[in-house]
Amino acid sequence: MMDLNKSVVITGASTGIGRACAFLMDNLGWRVFAGVRKETDAALLGRECSDRLTPLFLDVTYPKSVEEAAQVVEAEVGENGLSGLVNNAGIPHGGPVEFLDVNEVRAEFEVNFFGVITVTQAFLPLLRAAHGRIVNMSSISGLVSAPFVSPYSASKFALEALSDSLRMELHPWNIEVSVIEPGAIDTPIWGKGGDVLQNLLKDAPQEGLDLYGGVIHGMEGRFTPHGISADAVAKAVAHAVTSRHPKTRYPIGFEGAFVRSFRRLPDRLRDWITLSQLPKWGN
Repeated sequence: MMDLNKSVVITGASTGIGRACAFLMDNLGWRVFAGVRKETDAALLGRECSDRLTPLFLDVTYPKSVEEAAQVVEAEVGENGLSGLVNNAGIPHGGPVEFLDVNEVRAEFEVNFFGVITVTQAFLPLLRAAHGRIVNMSSISGLVSAPFVSPYSASKFALEALSDSLRMELHPWNIEVSVIEPGAIDTPIWGKGGDVLQNLLKDAPQEGLDLYGGVIHGMEGRFTPHGISADAVAKAVAHAVTSRHPKTRYPIGFEGAFVRSFRRLPDRLRDWITLSQLPKWGN
């Protein structure tokens, strides 16, 4: 049943999970504002989706861009408000803590964490008008961290905490907040993760290569597209946005369910299991 009074903003809709969410919500008859940063991505979405979908130029790291996007949406939805906000935009970054570029870590938090705050603040008045929903895209990395992914994990741990606080703060206005926790997903982000590790090796000092080069080379296979489809994640997002009784958290795939049990293990045992799956390094 189409209902053009129902509208949703989705950040990071150019590729992967965000794109799948935009397609699914469009097919469900919702009015979709799909966040993109490039004209080419906007044109592609416009050709492949119905006229219910509106590409929305939105860079979550620039407050002015977010403010302008919110004004565009407000002009379109009017007093109906906004029924859903999907904070999906995210980037990966990894490497040994010893040799991380702190500026790169800050840049990752600008997208994965501070960007979520900026976007949520901008759209909350419209969400309050419609008693809308907020869906934040986390990860199993926001539940359990692993070697060489500390920046990404830290940003997702922070997002989990933010979502818990936000869910309680917005309860008086009946604004539900849900967190999506996928395991390995077959999306381009895995390729980007591999690029990050390769760049780390390229730019690392000789000491870094000597200490960590072997294990990082041995992990290359983990950063190739694999896992369940983005469509499976999009279905969980749709449930969180449309269900009368949305879940607070949506673990996706085998890994998503497994990690909830894995995180309850004693730290030393969890470390041993994780390290046993990786190539050896160090002395």
